[in-house]
Order: sequence, then C-alpha cells, then structure tokens
Amino acid sequence: MSDDALTQNLRAIIDGRRQEMVEDLERHVAIPTGKNHTPGLDEYRGVVVDRLRAIGADAIEHAGEPKPEWLIEGGVSAEPPPTVVCRKDEPAEPRVMIAGHLDTVFSPEGSFREMSIAPDGKTAVGPGVVDMKGGILIAMVALESIAEAGLDIPWTFTLNSDEETGTYHSDSVLRAEAQRHRWGLALEPALPDGSLAVERKGSGQIKIETHGRSAHAGREFEKGVSAVYGLARVLLEVERLSDLERGVTVNVGPVQGGIATNVVPDHAALWANARYPSAELGDELGARVDALATGEGAMPGVSVRRSFNRPAKPLILETERLALAARDVAESIGQRLPFASTGGVCDGNNLQDAGLPTIDTLGVRGGGLHTHQEWIELDSLTERALLLARLIVRLDEGDC
Repeated sequence: MSDDALTQNLRAIIDGRRQEMVEDLERHVAIPTGKNHTPGLDEYRGVVVDRLRAIGADAIEHAGEPKPEWLIEGGVSAEPPPTVVCRKDEPAEPRVMIAGHLDTVFSPEGSFREMSIAPDGKTAVGPGVVDMKGGILIAMVALESIAEAGLDIPWTFTLNSDEETGTYHSDSVLRAEAQRHRWGLALEPALPDGSLAVERKGSGQIKIETHGRSAHAGREFEKGVSAVYGLARVLLEVERLSDLERGVTVNVGPVQGGIATNVVPDHAALWANARYPSAELGDELGARVDALATGEGAMPGVSVRRSFNRPAKPLILETERLALAARDVAESIGQRLPFASTGGVCDGNNLQDAGLPTIDTLGVRGGGLHTHQEWIELDSLTERALLLARLIVRLDEGDC
C-alpha cells in the first residue's frame, strides 16, 4: 500500500470513530484517578489493558517501588501503584515505546469529576481531559487503527500511575523499557499552540527543616530557640538560589512551623521545587542546597533532604531527528508541528536520561492543565490519533 493510500485508509478509520472517541473520553474522565485513588486507577488500567490485549498485546504488571517518606503528604505511605507494560512483539521486537500515565492531579472527593462539552461541540472541560486521558485515548485508537488497516507492527505501551507525583514508583520499570527500544513517544498534551516540546528543564524536590528548643512564650521565652525564626533566615538564602538569567528557579511551598502562639516552636519546615535547564546547573544547584546545612557558615539546627528526580532533557541530535520525522509526517497529512521549549517536566525526561530519544507532547491540544478549567479541543482527538498512527508506521519502517 502506498503512503498516500495508507494515510487515506487510516484517516477514514479514525475519522469514522470521532463520536465514539468523544463518548469514550467522557467515560474515562469520569473514572477518578487522582491522589493515588486505587479503585479508579485499577478500573481505568483495566479498560486500557483490555483494549490493548484485544489487538494482540501481552500485559505484564510490575509492583510499584516506594518513594522517600518525606515527599509523601501527611507522612503516611500509600500502597505504591503498579506499572503495566503492554507489548505486541510479533514478528519482531518493538522499535517504538509509547508512554502514558493514568493518574491525574484531581481528588476523587473533589467537585471536578466529569467532562462537560461546550454547546458548540468544539471543546470539552474535565479532570485530566488533556493530561492525559485524551492522550491515552488517541494512542489506543492509533494502534487499533493500524491493526484494522492490516499492518502487523510491534510496539510497547507502558502505563504508570504516578507521573503527577514524580514517577518514583515506576521509574525503574520505565528506564528498563527505555533501554530495549529505539524511539520514545510520550503522550503529554501538546503545548498551547500545538507545538512539540523538544527540550525540557529538570526538576527536583527539596525539604529543609530547622530545629530549635521549645519554651513557654510568656514565662520562659528567653530559654527557647525558635525554629520558625531559623527557617525565616533560611528562606532568605533559598530565595537567592534562583538565577533567572540561567534558567534556574526554586519555588517554596508549603511552609510549616509552630503548634500555638504561646509556645516557642522547636521545629519548622519548608518544601520546595527546583527547575534547571542542564545537568551541570542541576548539580551546581544541588550543591548550593546541601551547603545550607553542611557548608561553611551554615546555620545551626538546619537539615536538608532533596531528590532531583527529573533530569534535564536538552535537545540532543537523535531527539531532533525524531522530532523532524514527526514534523514531516504532520506536514504530509496537512498538519503543522512547531517546536518549542518548556520548563515543565514529565516521564520524557527520565526516558531520555535512560538513553531513549523521546518526544513527549504528542497528545491532544487543550489547556488549563491541573485546574478546574482543564479543556480539550475535540477535533484534536482524530487529528493527533492520525499523526500518531502515521508516525508509528514510519518509525517501524526505520525511516527517521
């Protein structure tokens, strides 16, 4: 089958499923998968795995690994969610690894639970509608359409459930799979103008604690040592860690300290997020963070913990080749695919750090991520499914 004929065939299959895709998305969005909600994650994982098995995939579930306790809200460790690797590898080993995450940031007890379609039918709003239930849906449809078109292409589709909280539970599985493949395609939503993110900053988590001595604030104030005042002094140093000219930022929040106004506090803490555009700047920043507790002139009673878990994702030659191939495919089917950089992070950071050239904004178009205004452009369901299907075929042919 010629390229034009294949594109026409795939387009007809996918366009014919538009209404079905909208209805599927509505059902998937209604499954609560935020805040490690196990029942919802299990249900949604089952929906996706069943569809992939129906087109020839085997599915292997890997137990989640624990993450540092100091990163967990409330200090209570929930059961780590599993990661599923779905693989269709006959007659050959897959060249392409597709990566998607099932989790969202929205609480299952919150008010934002369902998808609502705008009166004109062009957009819809809902929890995780673009990040990334729309992305996972277009990948399923792309793979189903390839099978319906009669093509026997091997592929791997990984499904983790903790991307929004740092991929601590699934990182080792994703890295192991990355080393088995040639190209990585992650399903994060497109940038606002439909652009493909070709480079990303790295990200790290920080916790700084200060320790003092408790005392009655009225009777024995002078005997106390306020950890809150100590943390305030540390905060001034943390503010100086950001370097906007070099693209390094440190954002603080939340901050905790004290139990009552009449008690000198003996403990205070802050949590912070760091962003850095290169491994070198990440290392430099990490050393400066550590020095707050260990360096010359460090304040007494200060302890630091950090986890720089998302490596920076600079534009490397092989990722540029992959991005250019995606752009060429987009243009061949009448679409545009600009390139851009972003400070956001995702599993694409980890996959490329593991040695897999990865493009990671092949999902749907929309906006308002992580807010109650998260929305999707519904036409992007069919458009991006066609782009993804055509790109998978091209990469299987070795044309990149």
